Amino acid sequence: MKFDTPATKNPIDRQKVVGQSTDRIEGPLKVTGTANYAYDWHDVAENPACGYIVGSSIAKGRITSIELMNARNAPGVISIVTARGAGELGKGQYNTAHLLGGPEIQHYHQAVAIIVAETFEQARAAAQLVRVTYEKSPGSFDLKAALGSAVVPKSSPDTKIGDFDGAYAAAPVKIDETYTTPDHSHAMMEPHASIAAWNGDKLTLWTSNQMIAWSVGEMAATLKIPRENIRLVSPYIGGGFGGKLFLRSDALMAALGARAAKRPVKVALPRPFIINNTTHRPATIQRLRIGATPDGKITAIGHESWSGDLAGGKPESAVKSTRTCYAGPNRLGMTRLATLDLPEGNAMRAPGDAPGSMAMEIAMDELAEKLGIDPVELRIINDTQVDPENPQQPFSQRQFVECLRTGAERFGWNERSVKPAGKKEGHWLLGLGVAGAFRDSPVAKSGARVRLDQQGVVTVETDMTDIGTGSYTIIAQTAAEMMGVPLSKVVVRLGDSDFPASAGSGGQWGANSSTSGVYAACVKLREVVAQKLGFGPGEVEFADGQVRQGGRNAPLADAAKDKELVAEDTIEFGDLSKQFQQTSFGAHFVEVAVHSATGETRIRRMLAVCAAGRILNPKSARSQVIGAMVMGAGAALMEDLAVDKRLGYFVNHDLAGYEVPVHADIPHQEVVFLDETDATSSPMKARGVGELGICGVSAAIANAIYNATGVRVREYPITVDKLIDHLPHAG
Repeated sequence: MKFDTPATKNPIDRQKVVGQSTDRIEGPLKVTGTANYAYDWHDVAENPACGYIVGSSIAKGRITSIELMNARNAPGVISIVTARGAGELGKGQYNTAHLLGGPEIQHYHQAVAIIVAETFEQARAAAQLVRVTYEKSPGSFDLKAALGSAVVPKSSPDTKIGDFDGAYAAAPVKIDETYTTPDHSHAMMEPHASIAAWNGDKLTLWTSNQMIAWSVGEMAATLKIPRENIRLVSPYIGGGFGGKLFLRSDALMAALGARAAKRPVKVALPRPFIINNTTHRPATIQRLRIGATPDGKITAIGHESWSGDLAGGKPESAVKSTRTCYAGPNRLGMTRLATLDLPEGNAMRAPGDAPGSMAMEIAMDELAEKLGIDPVELRIINDTQVDPENPQQPFSQRQFVECLRTGAERFGWNERSVKPAGKKEGHWLLGLGVAGAFRDSPVAKSGARVRLDQQGVVTVETDMTDIGTGSYTIIAQTAAEMMGVPLSKVVVRLGDSDFPASAGSGGQWGANSSTSGVYAACVKLREVVAQKLGFGPGEVEFADGQVRQGGRNAPLADAAKDKELVAEDTIEFGDLSKQFQQTSFGAHFVEVAVHSATGETRIRRMLAVCAAGRILNPKSARSQVIGAMVMGAGAALMEDLAVDKRLGYFVNHDLAGYEVPVHADIPHQEVVFLDETDATSSPMKARGVGELGICGVSAAIANAIYNATGVRVREYPITVDKLIDHLPHAG
């Protein structure tokens, strides 16, 4: 499949609207407080009650009894639902039955009941009166202690190319190091929240969810009702980062509570519940072995990763990007999964690739030092234009080297001290660090519906979501470009399962896929309009609110003067993923200052250079990248879900204890997008960028700290206690 067509054949190539730095069209609604988030809808369900979830106070075991009498008699209480009264729940594709625990308990704060009352305060007060008696079972809460029982997960079999063991043993220069990353929280601003209302046997959910079609299917399977009986609405989402990809307990418990109370119910998870009840990025232990020739050519590269999850869960696939990032004929990838009785581990921004790069990109720096080769140059030496594990499959486009060279020049990399701890400014030790960024950018089936009314207004409907990424705007830009109208003539409606199913927001496929679905629907609408206006076969131009062919010209609105025109279509990509390795690339450069006496680390400058196909809206894309860079800084320096290994829960389960970066932590950030279009990726010729921005950031910071201090820390986060005893004498 190739979309490299002349501009007259593909209107997107004109870039009158697409590709321009456009303000977010829903921005005014958000800054004025008029955008309705899930818990804020006041007019969608009449007289909603409030639900409050009771969570398990143990991490593993069994409920032996639940005493509800006092709670039932508390003021305002309408109903209480537990597993016993909820009826049999289906598992769904993602084992959603575990969202309501009982009698078996799988993790701390697993929901065991919902209290429905007239007010939130009454529901919360009654929840404190529920008495649950448990029979505890021994649990596994320590990844390091569980390594011996870790297994090869079905989803991530070992990969072996060539003779890794032999090549590594024979390599003149080699490294063998272990790196660790801790558990991370998504820490999105908007909590998981839902309003549920039943009308007979039909359920409507107003919720905060990234993947509408997925979640409709999961809810249907869990409640064992037809999916056509469920409508899910999620027009505005205050951040997700993967934590809202799947059906969560707020939605299920709201639905169960509303069914029992026979009236709408709203539920929002408190912050401690979000961290211990929903999902998180799992901790990893990663071993990197790399062998190379004296001139820097990698001959052997082995990446092994261990992570943990609940029984039946999946691993953090930290070795994934290593399989394609650098050349090398002899390769080994091993993933091991341990059963841990901690809250569920699952996708968080750039799952696998983000923690994988935290290790891999330090290892590349360590190899560069052993070789005496500049870290930027080492990465360039080992560039590849084909998948190293499948040389017959080229990258659709790979300008990784250009990212490195552009970044090095713009950042002043030549001013870096080759010797660690070689540059000072008063009491501060200064250092520069670099890391490569790799993140797959697949495409997925995506549909849309477009309407043209008598005023020439184009309305787009798709269940695509906007999790703060700018979906409303790039979809509007696509429709405006295709139909030849200004943005003021486009209305975008998102996040409703009544609309055609889109790719959804996740996996870095959302922007490219969803706009391609809108493109397909607009192609069909253009055909309908041309036919309605009596234009003949051949090329028809849509521009400036007019439709033109040859010397004839007609207003676009005239096509709908009798009645609204509607077109709907879905784009599919066939075997594109088998023809090309679709990946976005980047390079991160960071300058840090480390205080020579206190070990305090300050980030002074950050630069990201990205190669991600056509950038649909540079302004919103930049926001995505700098936001990802902030998350990478948090992962490098502060974020760490502390596990109580006796009781099996995350201790710092709020934003007071779980530290994330604030404005004072982040300096000026610069983002550069290489000028490129990916003619094979889609009619938009774009690739994903929202998750690319986090990959490699943490390692670039770690490498900069080493360059500043000579202290190599391989255990994230890099906190003062890991530096201070090893800092060079301040003099």
